[in-house]
Amino acid sequence: MAILDSQGRLFGKFSILDVGAALIILMVIGGIFLLPGKTSSFAQGTPIEVDVLVRGLSSATPKELLKEGQRINVIIRNEPSGSVDLKKVEFLSRTVAVSQPDGSVKALPDPRPEMAFSNDLRLTLAGNAKMTEDGPVFGNKKVKVGTSLELEGPEYNFNSTVIAIRK
Repeated sequence: MAILDSQGRLFGKFSILDVGAALIILMVIGGIFLLPGKTSSFAQGTPIEVDVLVRGLSSATPKELLKEGQRINVIIRNEPSGSVDLKKVEFLSRTVAVSQPDGSVKALPDPRPEMAFSNDLRLTLAGNAKMTEDGPVFGNKKVKVGTSLELEGPEYNFNSTVIAIRK
């Protein structure tokens, strides 16, 4: 019995095309399990700090929600992009421009009672990012000044805007 017959079958039973297709399928399945793709976390890369601005966070107890040293999940353009450490929390005072009798303008604390639960914050986030020519990349998403980040913790979910990036 010949290995390959006149009709192109191996050992008279299997078509060469069927055997080739089966080998390709096995190689693809093996590649999926043996060679995983890139992960979308902050775990690899260069240490980096990102300052974000949070405007109008509606919370009665923001100091209890956001504590330095806690881990925060980051979502960029509706895709989870890993987690970072909350390095610093700075509460910004809300002010109103008030004209003075001499024509100048002063920034004075906002007296409106309805603004008592609206908080402005500056957060410093620390994590690792992959550095490219275009800047840092978190979870396969470029992060630049002006990029919106959604920050998620165990008791909160709010949006922020990147205002500074430091290596």
